[in-house]
Amino acid sequence: MLSKSQARAFFLGGTFLFGAIFVFLTIDTLRQNDPRTNAQNLTEDVLKGKEIWEKNNCMGCHTLLGEGAYYAPDLTKVVERRGVSWIDVFLDDPQAMFPGERKMVKYNFTKEEKGQVIAFLDWVGKIDANGWPPKPNIPIGSITTAAPPQTTANVVKVSQPEKFSQICVACHAVGGKGGNVGPALDHVGSKFDADYLNRWLVDPQVIKPGTNMPKLPLSDTERKDIVTYLSALK
Repeated sequence: MLSKSQARAFFLGGTFLFGAIFVFLTIDTLRQNDPRTNAQNLTEDVLKGKEIWEKNNCMGCHTLLGEGAYYAPDLTKVVERRGVSWIDVFLDDPQAMFPGERKMVKYNFTKEEKGQVIAFLDWVGKIDANGWPPKPNIPIGSITTAAPPQTTANVVKVSQPEKFSQICVACHAVGGKGGNVGPALDHVGSKFDADYLNRWLVDPQVIKPGTNMPKLPLSDTERKDIVTYLSALK
């Protein structure tokens, strides 16, 4: 049993020891804060994006860095997973990208506001959070659907355009890989000619009013590359 003097020494020693450890860890955390959060990349767009995030209470449904609600997906690494182009289209009309599935509100952001939200999410995704969140076992672009039926037709080998892999695979599958919101596109080149595919990509609503496919922000070159690729899927 400790004497009064020993108990006092034990208490004071423990207090000073753990107090010193606390101070050291606090200083070390502050020292690492700027480099690990890439504070130099806190641009005006990032700050505005954070304001939009908070104003619309996005954390009421989504999670960032482990903080927030779990009703909707964690968005810590969403720019890395989905890409800027896909998010830009998604924010225009979430329901159009996932008809009958997504419950996210259509906020009618301006182009500038969308860019600011994406800038904020991109900055968050590059924070060194010690590996959080863990990467999914199946990458987004590798989600598989039922394999298409085998045919004896010759298939022209055309590389998949970057824009197609950024946006289109979220809803459509080719070769069993991609989303299942829209129809598989394995044989779309046999069903429609290049002119039809081009007009469809220019504005799907003109070709088929009421279709769930949104109008994609494609340049002439990007649309031409996708049409060439789709035309070869026979």
